[in-house]
Amino acid sequence: MYRFAASLAAMAVATPAIAQDFTPPDDEEAQGDERIVVSATRTQLPASALPLTIDVIDSETLAQQVLIAGSTVDAVSALLPSFSPTREKLSGAGESLRGRAPLYAINSIPQSTPVRDGSRDGYTIDPFFIDRVEVIYGSNALQGIGGTGGVVNQVTVGAPVEDGISGRAIAQVTLPDGFDGEGIGAKIGSLASYRAGNFDASIGATMERRGAFFDGAGRRIGVDGTQGETQDSDSWSVFGRIGYELPNGARLEVVANRFELEGNANYVNVRGDRDAGIPATSERGVTPGEPASNTAELLSASLVDDDIAGGTFALNGFYSRTSDVFGGGTFGVFQDPAIDPTGNLFDQSANRSRKLGGRVSYERAVPGLEDLVLTAGFDALFDRTEQVLVQTDRTWVPQSDFRSLAPYIQGNLALADGLVRLAGGLRYENVQLSVDDYETLASYGPVQVDGGSPSFEDVLWNGGLIVEPVTGLRAYASYAEGFTIADVGRILRGVTQPGVDVDDFLSLEPVVSNNRELGLEWDRGALSASASYFWSSSDFGSLLVLRGDVFEVERQRIEIEGFEASATWQTPITGLSLSGGYANLSGRTDSDDDGQVDVDLDGANISPDRINLAADYTNGPFSARAQMRSYLSRAFDDAGDATDFEGYTLLDAFVAYDTTLGEFALAVQNLTDETYLTYYSDTVRVTDNNRYFAGRGRTFTLSWRGAF
Repeated sequence: MYRFAASLAAMAVATPAIAQDFTPPDDEEAQGDERIVVSATRTQLPASALPLTIDVIDSETLAQQVLIAGSTVDAVSALLPSFSPTREKLSGAGESLRGRAPLYAINSIPQSTPVRDGSRDGYTIDPFFIDRVEVIYGSNALQGIGGTGGVVNQVTVGAPVEDGISGRAIAQVTLPDGFDGEGIGAKIGSLASYRAGNFDASIGATMERRGAFFDGAGRRIGVDGTQGETQDSDSWSVFGRIGYELPNGARLEVVANRFELEGNANYVNVRGDRDAGIPATSERGVTPGEPASNTAELLSASLVDDDIAGGTFALNGFYSRTSDVFGGGTFGVFQDPAIDPTGNLFDQSANRSRKLGGRVSYERAVPGLEDLVLTAGFDALFDRTEQVLVQTDRTWVPQSDFRSLAPYIQGNLALADGLVRLAGGLRYENVQLSVDDYETLASYGPVQVDGGSPSFEDVLWNGGLIVEPVTGLRAYASYAEGFTIADVGRILRGVTQPGVDVDDFLSLEPVVSNNRELGLEWDRGALSASASYFWSSSDFGSLLVLRGDVFEVERQRIEIEGFEASATWQTPITGLSLSGGYANLSGRTDSDDDGQVDVDLDGANISPDRINLAADYTNGPFSARAQMRSYLSRAFDDAGDATDFEGYTLLDAFVAYDTTLGEFALAVQNLTDETYLTYYSDTVRVTDNNRYFAGRGRTFTLSWRGAF
């Protein structure tokens, strides 16, 4: 508590922070938190009635940040100080929110593959089709498995308001600082909508080509031939939505999406030199095997009725399928003398996963006790995942069937005319994993493993108190549990001892993380501000530890604590607002299994402290933004200083002018052309010169957006 009080005092005289709600202040729906209903919270109650830290990134802010940095993941990372710096690669491994993995979702449908985490779940839909992004901070089981660090829910575009045909389009070109032709990228996209009475539909498509990336010194950035790249890649996405308003007022909606990103494989990596401070670069060359790629397909149907017996009924079903192809190599783990006795066997892996799920819920105020709102529901998820070796058609991770059945109930009670609120609930998780008999790769033995169906059951709970003593001031305290499972695929593929039975060997004990939080918010007049202190722990956490060529799973106790603060000030100058944010995180783990945390979490599991500053200006058709992200240095308590992070500061800018022909905009990423090493490269695998990657240098993006 001393640290919390000290941090509050420091923030009183330090920099302001970025606002909790990123919706522009002149947006009518942003006037007062009471009107913000966040679908990821699984309730129709406004965000102000929940003891949670929540951010909502509206469509305009998201489009602006995507124009600067290129993706939804980059946009979220740029705006939220508690979100780690991205790797600037296709893989999101090591990226975290509050020191733990976030759950990415589309319309609350999970995009993760928990049985064998491919870390591609941030690239499953084009941001052009996203209306807003809802971020719930901290461990919480509201969305089921995953989300131990929080939930990043991408809500797709909704139905058109008026009858007739409407739509929007985008065209943009991205240029590196030196205007080198091989670094030029381009994107086009369009979305058309139609409404006639109770029926509406939307259909759209985007295509994007990304060129090579260059660092602040003008060097080509090294390519990650194994995990995959966003540079030198092509992506395309199609989106469709059909809706119908039933005579009783209920809405039926079907949403479909397909997204594919594939590398062009025009470059090969040139190793760097960490001792000399020279990052890895790339040169023209031929990459063997299939290009690294990510393909995601989603089909969902929902029925929502806001007036069934005085309550809201929601039913949703979905099917999704992903295929993640990774780059290859002659890694030791892939070798098999029966196929190639020379030890130079080239291979590459691919994750293949499909999910089938359904959700049903009902919410209403209790008759005779209208201040108590209850929500009851049931979630079901069936996930089938395997990891195969593409070139030799071998199985690395056997087909694994994951099943989760979870009823839940939530309550929210208003006391003293809303002055005080009590919120809480329970979720019962019944999980089973089924694996048939299989044989590991030759490099692990090979050994025969007897299959099985391990399972677990657990009750996860949450509770909180909210107090609003005066208009605009809100304080809350909460406790919430979230859960995931360790990367089962890494455990299954790494069996080396004969006679193993999955039922006896595989520990499916969940990673249950809790989040205790104290928060204070002010939103009145020209100033909105918030501060929160949280601490979380997991008695049986999951860490990735590098052994040889691959990461393996270790189960250890983990403790994390942090402080976050944000503020936005609408200055006396019409149209000008100033904002900023600060996050301080620390994490420890139990390395010797004595029940006490004793070493720092490494750079793959905790993000650096950060300060954000921004200025926004709008005057009629003209708008502009300047923003700063300062990642502060961090030292880890390991044997040497090789993993220490030096820190860096990035400046970005955005200007736009709205005309009768549409909006024309210019975005500049890394305005000062800073030369820096990415956080992950600087702190993880510090003896690997191949993955010593610099960050992207100054980049210009010109765009046009139009509506009809």
